[in-house]
Amino acid sequence: MTLPLQYRPVPGWPKLPSHLEWAEAPAIAADSQDRMIVFHRSEPPILVFDNDGHFLRSWGDGLFTRPHGLTIGPDDCLYCTDDLGHTVRKFSPDGELLMTLGTPGRPSDTGATSIDFRTIRYPGPPFHFPTNVAIAANGDLYIADGYGNARIHRFSAEGQLLHSWGEPGAGPGQFHVPHGIAIRADGAIVVADRENSRLQVFSPDGEFLSEQTDVARPCQIAFDPLGNLFIAELGYRAGMWPGTHPPHAGATGGRVSVFSPSGELIGRWGGGDNPTAAGDFFAPHDIRLDSRGNVYVAEVVLSAGANRGLVARDCHTIQKFERV
Repeated sequence: MTLPLQYRPVPGWPKLPSHLEWAEAPAIAADSQDRMIVFHRSEPPILVFDNDGHFLRSWGDGLFTRPHGLTIGPDDCLYCTDDLGHTVRKFSPDGELLMTLGTPGRPSDTGATSIDFRTIRYPGPPFHFPTNVAIAANGDLYIADGYGNARIHRFSAEGQLLHSWGEPGAGPGQFHVPHGIAIRADGAIVVADRENSRLQVFSPDGEFLSEQTDVARPCQIAFDPLGNLFIAELGYRAGMWPGTHPPHAGATGGRVSVFSPSGELIGRWGGGDNPTAAGDFFAPHDIRLDSRGNVYVAEVVLSAGANRGLVARDCHTIQKFERV
């Protein structure tokens, strides 16, 4: 079946300078000038490229325990999620620290004993291995508190905690790794409930509205201006928790899926059959769009399996796609 949205990889994007090496890049985002900021698990952790992939600058040495999620606000401020540091930090575009949410190095009490979500015993306050941030039109921050908690936290733009919801489980309003988060044009909060292989949709106040289950371990989600939903799906060949198994033989690997506002599948590529090939994936972790409609996918290749020999260590960690 030919789907109406087709994309092709842009070869050689980005162009990393010779003095830097890729480790893995869990997150990428576009600012108002279509500069692409990569959150990188090596020093320096913040890498800035122009839209053609030319390196511009870097910063952030020594600031993070482990980079995880990146969101850029309408004022180009960066919201950086440090999962193992248990914080979300807001920086100016030039790297000045403006706000810290959470206590660095101090997880909240959820009974969890590791980054394995199955050790969580009860929901807790912010944060225990937080994952990603979404920014509402009024400036409120919605933060997915994912690996060591099972909550969504709503903060004011000034950093005041307003409301939290969620608990461990698979029912409505429950989570097994609330990993990605985005906000629809109508204000609804969409959460990538990764280990339940579903998206959950909530009102801004946390009321459960609906769910979508035809996804494979969604890691992050993004909307384009038309309301189409782009999903980075980890699939079932990378980052599997010990003792877990694919739902069936031949279950998909990493891929990207695109759904229309009415829920129709209108684009899909990847699948993990050849994860080192351009246009395929091993461990899609983040997905973003620029103002021109180009799609960017960041992968956690090393931690999801390359360190155990499941894929070549030099597998791509960032890919750019343009519409055909």
